[in-house]
Order: sequence, then structure tokens, then C-alpha cells
Amino acid sequence: MKLYWPLAAALSLGTLSAFAAEPADHPDLPPLATVVQAMESYPAVLAAKSGVKVEEANQARLSAGSYEYTVRLGRMRRDEVPLHQRYKEWEVSLERPFRLPGKAGLDEALGKQGVEVSRWAQGDALHEAGRALLSLWFGWHREHFQAEQWQGQAEALKQQLETVNKRVRAGDAARLDAMLAEAALSQAEASLSQARLREQVAATTLSTRFGGLRPPANPVLAAPVPLTQGPDYWREEILRHNHELGAARAETRRRQLQASRAEADRLPDPTVGLRYGSERDGNEKIVGLALSIPLPGSARGATAQGVTAQAEMAAHQEGGVLRKVETEAANSYAAAGAAYDTWQKSRTVADKMQANADLMAKAYALGEAGLPEVLMARRQSMEASLGATLAQVDAAESRYRLLLDAHQLWPLDVEEGPGHGHE
Repeated sequence: MKLYWPLAAALSLGTLSAFAAEPADHPDLPPLATVVQAMESYPAVLAAKSGVKVEEANQARLSAGSYEYTVRLGRMRRDEVPLHQRYKEWEVSLERPFRLPGKAGLDEALGKQGVEVSRWAQGDALHEAGRALLSLWFGWHREHFQAEQWQGQAEALKQQLETVNKRVRAGDAARLDAMLAEAALSQAEASLSQARLREQVAATTLSTRFGGLRPPANPVLAAPVPLTQGPDYWREEILRHNHELGAARAETRRRQLQASRAEADRLPDPTVGLRYGSERDGNEKIVGLALSIPLPGSARGATAQGVTAQAEMAAHQEGGVLRKVETEAANSYAAAGAAYDTWQKSRTVADKMQANADLMAKAYALGEAGLPEVLMARRQSMEASLGATLAQVDAAESRYRLLLDAHQLWPLDVEEGPGHGHE
């Protein structure tokens, strides 16, 4: 298997000032332009974009208000029985409810807050799309490099079988050794076939979930980069950018505004009307101004209490989201550090097991070791090498996941509204 080992310094994002720079391409990730296009076309992200449009329309509705003009028409007949007189009469009125002072401002604020909540939701959808992309991308890498390992194992066992057959023909080894070598080769080829199938399934899943994104023909297995910042730095960065937390805070604010609006609605809005009528066949004209005010009942108070309770519930949910994000940030940092340490140790083990397998192969060729010992050494070397490779993939993925959560990997922010991005 051919591995690429660039220097860690060449792959590092560098100093903290580099983190604030524009997102860049990484050798072991898809091109940035491809990533952006794939995430923007992700179904959940498209749905979140539509959600923003819904809230923008709702904002326009709240700004305009549900206070519409009403036209009333009436036609009557007046009968004066003693005089045996009959008159045709009619009346028309134009009415409209009016919001009391303060309610219009609350409705405007509610509309803006709804848009902000939807934009946070869109950012969260982008974030989750990025997480899914990373998971599928490195999931394919795991399957690919496992297949590469089994390919290398099968080729090595083929060479071993040739060596065994030479010794069998020369009378230096028993036919049983050839049977053992053939069995080991068949097992490796079967494992290779299964690994290729898993690789194909992973590639299909990746390209289907993120349309147009294809695994690279020659994937790079880059040397992991250690974290240079401590847990407090990553915690603050993740909390500062977390969309889920931002959405929870924005939702709390919206619920508070809704509670204020419901409290304001305890005082009903008046309806003002202009009346014009004709009586006694037009002999009398009527022009008037009408004012109607609903008498508030207990339902308005109950509604206000319920919405206030919803605001309290949203505040408690916000606290739960904060704890969740803090926990995830701590775990992500710990996972990235542990994955890097695991890769270093597993790489050392793999190098030693490879050296041992090479020595055992030479010893067998010289007749100084048995074939079972050689096959065991090759198997242990392969397992150690595979473990080191998977640990390397894990280290890269966990570090990129941390960078993604801190908004230092790919662009995840959407158009910001008032208050967006502030804790």
C-alpha cells in the first residue's frame, strides 16, 4: 500500500491568526468549492433555506398586522303602519380595528426574531451537513485503506507461497506448508473482496448523500497534526459559533417577545367605523362614527399565562443546550488529543511488527523458521499496520471535527440578522 506522509508543519493551519483567515483546501479533504456546493445542495440545508423564507413572509405579515378594513352593507324597509307609508332605506359602513400603541413594535420585533431563529437553524443545518460529510468522507477512507492493506497482504502471501513452493520442489519443505500458504492466501483474498465491497458501498453512500461528491482516485493519508491550543480556547470558540446554542437563545428571546405580546393583548384593540346611510327614501341622510371595544374575558389572561410559561420552558431548554454543547466541546477536544496519541503509539507498534515479519520471512527462506511462525508474524504485522492506518484516519477526522465545530474548517455562517452571532 502506498501512503503519503507530508510533513505535519505543511498541513498545520498555523498560528491562531491563520485560523481567522479564509477557509482553505486541505490535501486529505475534498476541494473547498466542492464542499460548499455539496453542503448547499444538501436536502436539510435546502429545507432550512425555505424555512428562512417562511419566517420572512411571517415577518411581513406581522408588520402589516391582521387588521383589515371591513365593509358592511345593509338594506332595510321601513313601514309606518298608521300612515300606511313604506320607505326604502340602506346603510354602508367601513370599519377597521387599530392596534394599541406598543403592539405594532412588538409585532415588528417578533417578525425579526423569527427570521433570526430561522437563520440560526439554517446555520445549524449547514453544520450538521458538514459533520455528515466528514463522517462519510473518512468512513470511505477507512474502507479504502483497509482494502489496500488486504491487497498488500494478499500480494505478500503470494510471494510467500512462491517461496514455499520452491522449497517444496527442492524437498526442503513439506507439502503441508504449501497447503497452509495457499489457505492463508485464500483467506486474504476473501477478506480483500469483502473490503472492496465495503469500499464501494461507502463510496456510493457518499456520492448519493452529497450529490456529485466523489472519492479521490489517489487518497492522501496525511500525517496528523497535534492541537496547539488548550481546552479552554476550543470551548470558547465552539460556544461562540455554535448554531444550536444560538438558535436556542434566539428562540428564548422570541418566546419572551410572544409573552410580552400576549400580555399586551389583555387590553383589546378597538374597532373604529365610519357609517353612512339613507332613510325614508333618501329624505334623511345619516353620517356617523362607530367605536366598538371587546370586553376582555379570562381567556386572554390564560393565554398570557400560557405563553409566559412557554418562555420559561424555552429558557430552561436553552440551559440544556448550553450544557450539551459544553459537553460535546470537551469530548471533541479530548477525542482529538487521544486520537493523536493513539496514532503515535500504534505507528511505533506497526513498525516493529513489520520488522519482525520481515525477519521471520528471511529466516524461513534460510530454513531457520517454520511457516506457521512466518504466517503468524505476517498476520500480526498486517493487523498492527491496519490499526495504525485507522488510528491515523481517526486522528485526522477528530481534529477536523473540532475545527468544524469551531468554524475554522469550512464556511458555515449564513447572512446575519440583528443580534446574530452574539451570546
